[in-house]
Formats: sequence, structure tokens, C-alpha cells
Amino acid sequence: MEKITIAIDGFSSTGKSTIAKQLANKLKYIYVDTGAMYRAVTLYAMNHNLISKGQFKKNELINNLNKIHISFKFNSQLGFAEVYLNNRNVEHKIRTIEVSELVSEIAKVSEVRKKLVEQQQEMGKNKGVVMDGRDIGTVVFPNAELKLFMNASVETRAQRRYDELLKRGDKITFEEILKNVKYRDHVDSTRLDSPLIKAKDAIEIDNSELTLNEQFEKIDKLVQEKLRNV
Repeated sequence: MEKITIAIDGFSSTGKSTIAKQLANKLKYIYVDTGAMYRAVTLYAMNHNLISKGQFKKNELINNLNKIHISFKFNSQLGFAEVYLNNRNVEHKIRTIEVSELVSEIAKVSEVRKKLVEQQQEMGKNKGVVMDGRDIGTVVFPNAELKLFMNASVETRAQRRYDELLKRGDKITFEEILKNVKYRDHVDSTRLDSPLIKAKDAIEIDNSELTLNEQFEKIDKLVQEKLRNV
């Protein structure tokens, strides 16, 4: 069967990665979490004192981009690919609230976006890929056969993120998470380079009231219909 490219965009904590992993597993496609790539660059910048609350040495980061190598390695026990930064597993470290608070600033940098978009396009050049992020259907794969735009109320998204971090043992308040989600929405939607917008031909999925099973069934029908018409 002919393979397609599935581009999934949307706001933070809308479950983009969850549905992308499910689809990739069913279709035996490559899954790429582009948000994790920006988080990895953010972690690099934090580790090298290039960014923190109130300061950002943007030019130094740009000059160090050639020292940042991001890769994905499949973990058969977990069932998905983990993120490696310069050959070190950083899957857990990039999911912290500290990284979440700074990643949108990193993602605004045009040079960072250019470097990562080139890598993302290379990963998906042979199709058979499910990729999620903020600009997949608009910039990375504007010709993707299926584009989805995930959405949910800000309160629902904050609650999901809060529950996820609590389960991991992080000490955080719901108010902090809600503030972070609103801030990221604003930065992602208003940045000059590749802002988060819904592609004209994307199908919007509001999953505020959907269970994971209901969401998967709904989207899987769209995928199967698209595959029949390739």
C-alpha cells in the first residue's frame, strides 16, 4: 500500500504525541516528536548557561548549533523512540516544567527552526511518517496527505499536563501549569517565524470531551479514508 505523510499540529498538551504514536504503531510508520527536538535544544542551552529566566544569550546559542546533535532511538520496552542529545538519553529531562517554561523562547529563533526543519524534512522524505509539532502542516510538510490540528480548552490542557507531572513525582501547582500553558499559547501563536496556525487544509480535532479511544477511532477513520484514495 502507498505510504502517506501525516502532519499533526496544535497547541501544547492537546495529546499530539499520544495520537501520533498510536497511528505510527498501527501503520508501522516512523514517528517524530518535533517538540522534543526543540526541548532538547532548550536543555542544551540551559546546561551551557545560555538561557534562564530573564536572560537569553541567543547569539551564543546560534554559534553553538553545530555542536547540537539530536537523534531518536527506539525503546522496545517503552514502545516508542526516546530523545538523545549528543548521544545521551534526555527523554526524562526535557519533559520538566523548567524546560517547558523556556522552550517557546528557543523555538522563536529562526536559526534554530531552520536547522531542525531541515532535519525533520530529511526524516520524512520517503513518506511513511507521522510527525507532530507546531508547524508541520504549514512549513515542514505543506504537501502532507493528511493534516490534523489538535485543540482543547486551556483548562483541560493544563489539567492533563498537571496530572502527567504529578504522576512523575514533580512538585508543581495547577496554577503554575495553567500560567505556562497560556504563555506558550501566546508565544507559539505570535512568533514571527512559523507561528502556530491551522493549515487551510487541516482537519481540526477538539478533544476536550473525547476519550483516547474515541479520539483514535475518529482519526483512524480519516487515515484509512485517505489511504484508500492515495
